[in-house]
Parts: sequence; structure tokens; C-alpha cells
Amino acid sequence: MRLRTVQHRDYLASRPWTDRERRIVWRGLTGRFSIAIEPLLGMLFFGMLTWGIIWRARITKPHDLWILSPIFGFIALCFLGYFVGVMVAPLVAYAQTYKPIYQIDGYVRYRGPDDYSDVGSTGYVAVLFEDSGTCCEWECYGTKALPCMTLPAHVEFSEFGGIHKIDGKSTGVLPDELPLLAIGITQNRRD
Repeated sequence: MRLRTVQHRDYLASRPWTDRERRIVWRGLTGRFSIAIEPLLGMLFFGMLTWGIIWRARITKPHDLWILSPIFGFIALCFLGYFVGVMVAPLVAYAQTYKPIYQIDGYVRYRGPDDYSDVGSTGYVAVLFEDSGTCCEWECYGTKALPCMTLPAHVEFSEFGGIHKIDGKSTGVLPDELPLLAIGITQNRRD
């Protein structure tokens, strides 16, 4: 989901994230880190290999071994990029748990994609104020286009995570429970 920022956030009712909610996001972060161990180890291995080649070339003859060090250094940088790419989204998600969850009595609006939508977008979901002004809107991706409809609702949402609850019912953005290291979460979604 792509976000359009919350309008009038200073005037909205909000609450902090509960420890249980934050723990679920933490489990997702640790699960992603378990995947990121591979690029972390690759980065460390090739970084040490680069350093070792440079160190060895300095103290022994012949000195032509150092020619390989830029290749291994580049590979170490690629693994660093891979590690950062894997970890950015869950770290941002966890950092967002220190921002408020907003609560509003208003409307939820669904609408299809428009001329400004990304390729593959299925439309937008928005939280509206009582006067039908847009509070916050997210772009959605999926397999089916969103229907055009507006429903009255009590909504809990966060800027980064989207709509957490509509009329007290979870939307699935923040599951009720997440297995350790988030292993098997896709299996739970299929059920």
C-alpha cells in the first residue's frame, strides 16, 4: 500500500501500540532477520577475504594477488545491499510502532485505480472524516480491483500499516498472533 499522509493528525483520537501488537511486529522483524543471515554472512566472508588478500599482498611477494581484492570487495558490497534491502521494510515497520494508532468514527472508502495509480494497483482504500473529507488513503495491490463503495465505520489505522480494524474487526494487517520468527505465516493465510 502506498500512503497519502494523515490530514489533521493533531486533531485525531489516538492510542499507543500495545505490547502485544508491538511483539507481533517484532516477530516479523526477527523472521526477516533469519532470512537476512545469509547476506550478512556473505558480506562478512567476502569482506574478510578482501581484507585478507590486501593484507597478504602487503607482506609477501609477489604483489599481484591484490588484483583480486576489488572483485571480492564488490561482492561484499553486493551482499551488503542485499542485507539492507531485506531488512529496511521490517525495521521501518517496527519503528512505526512508536507512532500512534489513530481512531476515527467516519467512513471507509474503496475505489478503483485511477490515472495516477501504479501498474498492478487494484485501487485505493481511504479513511474519511464525518464530513467525507479524506483523512488518509493507501494504494492497494492484489488480484481483484476494489469495488467503488463508501461504508460508515469506526476505524483504527496507522499511517504506515494501513487500516488495522473496521468496527472492531481485524483487517488482517496486524494478525492476532504470529509464529516464532514468522515461520509458516503464508500457510496460515491460506487456511
